[in-house]
Amino acid sequence: MRPFTAGGESQCFAAGEHPTVFKWADCNVAPFICYDLRFPEIFRAVAAAHRPELFAVIANFPEKRIQHWVTLLQARAIENQAYVVGVNRIGSDPYYSYGGRSLIISPQGDIIADAGRREGSINASLDLGGLRQYRQGLPFLEDLRSPESTSAKEL
Repeated sequence: MRPFTAGGESQCFAAGEHPTVFKWADCNVAPFICYDLRFPEIFRAVAAAHRPELFAVIANFPEKRIQHWVTLLQARAIENQAYVVGVNRIGSDPYYSYGGRSLIISPQGDIIADAGRREGSINASLDLGGLRQYRQGLPFLEDLRSPESTSAKEL
């Protein structure tokens, strides 16, 4: 949705026009790429319209910003009451070192699986029934407003 201008992506790639949501088994999934993670409004728009239970973020976060990666994944999980799977690369290129930290985050922001700095796979059981019950008990998503309905006077 947001090409990484500082990395030259905007010169090579067009921005997405709208987020995508798809059904996988009994779960609504919203996929995102790397830099999108820094724009919570995109995630909120998808949460308001489609209520995905899982956000998947495939990324290229360098080691020097790995704590941003972890914190932003946790924030997206908490604010959208959803599981978040973050898949980050490892290795290096001529400019950066990439330390991994592929994660699965609970809707409460807890890290429930962490790949650490190694190549491999992680897994966790997602309690979709528990998530739906949690959302029903704390219906924060029901109070989302579209950006058009929030005027400067309200802020």
